[in-house]
Amino acid sequence: MFQYDLVVVGSGPAGRRGAIQAAKLGKKVLVIEQGKRVGGVSVHTGTIPSKTLRETALNLSGWRERGFYGKAYRVKQEISAEDLRRRLLITLDHEVEVLEHQFARNRVQHLRGKASFVDASTLEIVKDDGEVMRVSAGSILLAVGTKPFRPDYIPFDNRTVLDSDELLDIEELPRSMVVIGAGVIGIEYATIFSALDTAVTLIDPKSTMLDFIDKEIVEDFTYQLRDRNMKIMLGTKADKVTKLDDGKVELILDNGRRLVTDMVLFAAGRMGATDALNLKAAGLEADSRGRLKVNPETFETSVSGIYAAGDVVGFPSLASTSMEQGRIAARVAVGAVAKEPPKYFPYGIYAVPEISTCGLTEEEMKERGIPYECGIARFRETSRGHIMGLDTGLLKLIFSLKTRRLLGVHIVGEGATELVHIGQAVLNLKGTVEYFVENTFNYPTLAEAYKIAGLDAWNRMGDIKSEL
Repeated sequence: MFQYDLVVVGSGPAGRRGAIQAAKLGKKVLVIEQGKRVGGVSVHTGTIPSKTLRETALNLSGWRERGFYGKAYRVKQEISAEDLRRRLLITLDHEVEVLEHQFARNRVQHLRGKASFVDASTLEIVKDDGEVMRVSAGSILLAVGTKPFRPDYIPFDNRTVLDSDELLDIEELPRSMVVIGAGVIGIEYATIFSALDTAVTLIDPKSTMLDFIDKEIVEDFTYQLRDRNMKIMLGTKADKVTKLDDGKVELILDNGRRLVTDMVLFAAGRMGATDALNLKAAGLEADSRGRLKVNPETFETSVSGIYAAGDVVGFPSLASTSMEQGRIAARVAVGAVAKEPPKYFPYGIYAVPEISTCGLTEEEMKERGIPYECGIARFRETSRGHIMGLDTGLLKLIFSLKTRRLLGVHIVGEGATELVHIGQAVLNLKGTVEYFVENTFNYPTLAEAYKIAGLDAWNRMGDIKSEL
C-alpha cells in the first residue's frame, strides 16, 4: 500500500493547483517544498515579485500620469530600493498566508525538504534538520519549476552582476543597467527599470525578439521603448564581462563595442530545477536545459505514474497555464476524467507597456494560407484613453474572411493583460466580427477599443446581410 495517493514536488502554481485538485477528489496528498516557505518560484522570485515591482515602480514614479503632467512628473522624487522591497514583502506575506490556508482547508499535507527519487514510486526527503525520510505514492507530480541559467563566463557577484532572482535584493537602484537577454524576463525588468529612469541597454544575440508575438505589436512596442531612450542592441553578444576597480562593470561586445554600466542583469534563459531529483533512479532523463518531456494531453512523463507540469516542461512557462497543467495532471494521476483545456489561452508580458495576446498572429495566418482581415484600434481613439492621458496603446483583431470568426487578438499598452480576456472569450466561443460591431461596451472604457477595431475590420469585410 502507498502512503499517499499523490505526492507533489514543488508548491508553485502547477504544484499547488494539482495538490488541491487531488485533495478535493478525496485523495491523500503530500506537497514537498524545499524553499523556506510555500509558493515556489512564482511567489518568491518570479511572477508575483516582478509584477509587484512593476506596479510599485509605476505608482511611485507617476509613470501613468506623465501624459498629462510631463516627463518630469514624479509622485516620489527619490525612489529607493527599500521603497520597492517594502511593498514586495507585504505582498509575498499575503500570498503565502492564502496558500497555507488553502492547503489547510483542503487537508493537503506539506513539509519542507529536498526530495529525490529512490525508485519510480518512492521519494527520499532530506529535511532541514538533517532527518531523512521516505514516502511512497500511487502517483508523483513534479512541479519543481526553473532556476536562472548562470554561464561560467558571467562573473556573478549578487551586487553588480546579477541574475533575475538576485535582482530582487538589490540595495540601491542603479543609474545605468545592461540587460543581457531579450526574452520575456529580460524585457520585463529592462522596461521596469527604464520607467524608474535608469538608463537601460538591452542586448541579445538574436536579431529579433518576442518571435511568438505578432510582428506589428512588437514593432509598436519597440518604437515605444526607443522613444524613451532605451537602447536595444539585437544581433549582439557580450563576449566578455568584467568588474572594474571603481565598482562599475565593463562589457566587450562581439562587434567590438565597449559598454560600461553600474549593473548587469543576466536574463538569458532558465533551467529546469531537476538536477537534484536523481531522475535516473526513476527511469527519467531531462534535456540539456533540465526540462522534462510529457504527453501534452495528460502531462505524464515517459514513466507511468510520474507526471510533470509547469515551467519544468517548457513553453509557455506561464503561471496561468502551469495551474491548468497541474490540475489536469492531478486529475489524470488519481484516475479522474480531465477535459482538454480550450485551444487558445492568453499570453501576458508584464513589461512597460504590457503586451497580451491570444490566438493566431498575422504571420501564422499567412503560413496557414487563411484569408483574413485585420481591425486596428489605438487607445488614443477612445475617450477613456484621453481621460487617462494615453498617447500610445494598440489593439489588433484578426478575422477569417471565410467564416468571419475572430482568430487572433493582440494588444500592447495600458491594461493589455486585463483587456485580452474579452477577445479570448469571443475567440474560444467561435464569435464573429459581428459581436464587436453589434454589442454595447461601457463608455468610456479602454474595452471600447474592441468596437473600434471590429468596425475597422467590418468596414473592409462588408456587411454579411448584404451578401446573403
